[in-house]
Amino acid sequence: MIKTIIFDFGDVFINLDKQGAMQNALDLFELQSFEEDMLTTNMAYEIGKISTQQFIDFYCSKFPRLSEKDVIDAWNNILKDFPKYRLEFIQNLAQKGDYRLMLLSNTNELHIDFIKATDIDFYDDFKGCFEQFYLSHEIKLRKPDADIFNFVLNENNLVASECLFIDDTIQNTETASALGFHVWNIDETKEDIVNLFDIKKDLF
Repeated sequence: MIKTIIFDFGDVFINLDKQGAMQNALDLFELQSFEEDMLTTNMAYEIGKISTQQFIDFYCSKFPRLSEKDVIDAWNNILKDFPKYRLEFIQNLAQKGDYRLMLLSNTNELHIDFIKATDIDFYDDFKGCFEQFYLSHEIKLRKPDADIFNFVLNENNLVASECLFIDDTIQNTETASALGFHVWNIDETKEDIVNLFDIKKDLF
C-alpha cells in the first residue's frame, strides 16, 4: 500500500529543454562536448559544494569573453514553463491528505532563484504542498546515489515498499527500485503527472 509519494521536479512539474540547453551552451562555449572540469564543477555546484559565485567565476575564468549574465542565462536556458494545471493537481492532492507528499530534486541555487523570480507566489504555493522539499544543493546529496534515497527514508521514518518515487531519469528510478521503492519512470514526451492515478492505478 502506497503511503508516501516522492516526486522529482524537472520534467515532472516544470518543463525542461535538456537537449536544447546543452546545445545552446556548447555553441556559446564553442565546444563539441563538455570538458571534464566543467562536468566536475557542475556536479559540485548541484550538491552545494561550491557557491553560486564560485560557479560563475569558474566559467568566466575559463571563458573570459563571457559575462556573468552570459553564464547565468546559459545555465538557466534549460528551464521552461510550469503549467498551472500541474500546480492545481498537487494542490488538490495535498488538500485531500491521503498521502505524504515529498519532493526530491537535483536542483541548484541559480535554477531555484530563477523560478522564484518568475513568480514567487507560484513557487511558494507549490512548495507548500509538500511535507518535505529536498533540493540537492541544500542537502548535499544527489540522485542517483543511493545515499539520497536512504537519507529520505531515515529522515522521515519511511518504508521503501510503501513509497512511490516518480522521476524522468531512468538511472534515478533504477536506484530507487533496487532499494525497494515502487517507481514510475515518467516519459515526459507522452505522459503527464496529472494522470498519475490512471497510469499507476495498480498501486492505489
